[in-house]
Amino acid sequence: MLVYPSGIDVSSSALRFLTQQLRRHRRTIGSRWRRLSVGRQALLTLAHLRMGHTYAQLAAGFGVGTTTAYRYVTEAVELLAALAPSLAEAVRTAPAKAYLLLDGTLLPIDRIAADRPFSSGKHKKHGMNVQVIADPFGRLLWASPALPGAVHDVPAAREHGIIDALAEADIRCWADKGYRGAGGTVRIPYWGRWETLSAGRQAVNRSHAKIRALLERAVATLKSWRLLRKLRCSTARITSLVQAVLTLHLTSSE
Repeated sequence: MLVYPSGIDVSSSALRFLTQQLRRHRRTIGSRWRRLSVGRQALLTLAHLRMGHTYAQLAAGFGVGTTTAYRYVTEAVELLAALAPSLAEAVRTAPAKAYLLLDGTLLPIDRIAADRPFSSGKHKKHGMNVQVIADPFGRLLWASPALPGAVHDVPAAREHGIIDALAEADIRCWADKGYRGAGGTVRIPYWGRWETLSAGRQAVNRSHAKIRALLERAVATLKSWRLLRKLRCSTARITSLVQAVLTLHLTSSE
């Protein structure tokens, strides 16, 4: 395999943060010697998450075995995922915001047609449903654990406790029509065909759409980490990957 120099469009603060976490972890477990330093292990992990490089590509580039690359990435991802904010922590920071934005996104996976639980009828593809909460400026605040793509947005939001948490904190939340019937403080556009709506309701729906459009920024932030654009790992690992990406994003944006 050919090896060439490349770059990663990630803030250096993310690299420093992950390096510190790995150094602390190695001290805790009493690790004496590794093929890669904590800085190189952090860089390897960022290359995997941001660029989506395979373990074979990472192993060739960093001069280690494929198994070692997998072990290093898994160790770092688990450390990052454990630091991701919970829904309760995200909601506690929300009262300073005028309102929140909520939507679900599908992370594509490599599954065959027989895997019905992972098939999304809306997107016509296999994937995992992840609920995303953003502030009024479209900045990513929280991402949920991943559920099979066949789960619709409202059941997913209820399973994660999002609707109850927002209602309890009395935080208004803007969402699309996919959250019809959610209740609580979730606000959706008026239902019905556009031509049948009154002028007032059309104006409300236009305003609602403009507000919700900012949520695309949060979803794009999540998927700017190329590994999440097409996941080829076990579905049991996807939640950890999403939480790891969330931690890195929040750390580098502080």
